[in-house]
Amino acid sequence: MSKKELIQLFGEQKVRTKWDDEKQKWFFSIVDVCGVLTDQPDEEHARNYWKVLKHRLKKEGNETVTNCNQLKLLAADGKMRLTDVADMEQMFRLIESIPSKKAESFKQWMAEVAARRVDQMQDPELNFEQAYADYRRLGYSDKWINQRLKSIEVRKELTDEWDRAGVKEGQQYASLTDIITQAWSGKTTRQYKQFKGLKKESLRDNMTNIELALNILAEASTTEISKAQNPKGFSQSAAVARKGGKIAGDARKKLESQIGRSVITRDKASDYLPPADRIQELPEEAED
Repeated sequence: MSKKELIQLFGEQKVRTKWDDEKQKWFFSIVDVCGVLTDQPDEEHARNYWKVLKHRLKKEGNETVTNCNQLKLLAADGKMRLTDVADMEQMFRLIESIPSKKAESFKQWMAEVAARRVDQMQDPELNFEQAYADYRRLGYSDKWINQRLKSIEVRKELTDEWDRAGVKEGQQYASLTDIITQAWSGKTTRQYKQFKGLKKESLRDNMTNIELALNILAEASTTEISKAQNPKGFSQSAAVARKGGKIAGDARKKLESQIGRSVITRDKASDYLPPADRIQELPEEAED
């Protein structure tokens, strides 16, 4: 997910959101909001609830439903799919049609999300402070969090460089990420997630300190090589991605020869986080 597409946390429940720079507003996944308000953590039930509600509101001539947008958001199967979304004003109106004890607290949460975005635009450092607080709440160690936040910074520099080179956000970003990941770990992103037994969870949020450090080295190396060689377009950037990933891959092999074991492990967040705080997903760049 790009930084404009975030998984926001309402308590322990996730809500997919997307920030629109042009309109300067958040859009919220209606299915996710229905799941939160109706205590339906299962996406299938939440989707069915929204389907019935949407049909009823359309019959009533509800303009809010008529004016709802669809945006591509990360689905449970790891693919970007068109999803019904509503801005904050529209969502406030929809909430009135959903009987829920959480309605008022959820409205307050949405207002806080909007206010936080304004603050973060004025002071980008607040993005990191919020991410730090979220990871702490989910049970990660300070050492891991600091490294994870550094990886987000490094990733942003890399995607900025790809943007400069004319690489298209979305599938091309994902393909280059796959090239880098395979070059240093020996696995594509999908294979890596399958190896760890992950489904919709974030790969980077389930890396060990060593894995995360090597991924940072791979992406940082790719960025620096790209700046030096000035590639144009996807094909040239792909060649650079292989070089950057190989640097970290060589470092991995050298380390493994010294310690006598692979540093690519099946360890994941649920193995070492407190059960009540096991991570689902956090704001993050696309991996697949």
